[in-house]
Amino acid sequence: MAKRSKRYREALNSIDRTQRYTIAEAVAKLKELPRVKFNETVEVAIKLGIDPKQSDQMVRGSVSLPKGTGKAVKVIAFCEGAQAEAAKAAGAVEAGGEELVKKIEGGWLDFDVAIAAPAMMRHVGKLGRILGPQGKMPSPKSGTVTQDVEKAVTEFRAGKIEYRADSTANVHAPVGRLDFENADLENNIEAFLSHIRNIRPAAVKGTYLISATISSSMSPGLRLAV
Repeated sequence: MAKRSKRYREALNSIDRTQRYTIAEAVAKLKELPRVKFNETVEVAIKLGIDPKQSDQMVRGSVSLPKGTGKAVKVIAFCEGAQAEAAKAAGAVEAGGEELVKKIEGGWLDFDVAIAAPAMMRHVGKLGRILGPQGKMPSPKSGTVTQDVEKAVTEFRAGKIEYRADSTANVHAPVGRLDFENADLENNIEAFLSHIRNIRPAAVKGTYLISATISSSMSPGLRLAV
């Protein structure tokens, strides 16, 4: 704690770490904490009662937040012909086939989300070692491998997010910015929690959603009553 900033220590001292806040209470409290000079991202961290090593207990996918994330998302699309034209019209910063694969192999990574048409995966597969560690590799489970490339580009630009449980069974996701209206943040948080509840793997026994916390980029976490 000695290495934490004075602002962080002040914020931590103003939080009851034994309390579980309702979503509305947590959002209101988060906005009362000492602020930094930039508009912080609000994040949700969820601890799940799953075994990430078991394929039938993996929690991964994508979900559209009702109020978006407040972030300008750069999307690319691996597709050709009319699909590529439609993807660019929908807002993709780049769309193409083998030439786009080669551009990324050459070191270009200025994008946040990659969408791919199924037929393109034979080319995109070779990018696994580059995109995989960054969480940008297209996947059917995350909704980024789809025949309807145009729709996927539109959704991810509008606030659709990808998530995946890590090796310690935690899921982290951005749910907006600190300057959002309280009601908008509350809607996004509730939508994400509801989505995670609804995709509980059938193989999971016992408690599934163990705990949830919200925080901003530079704040301590607030435990939610879930």
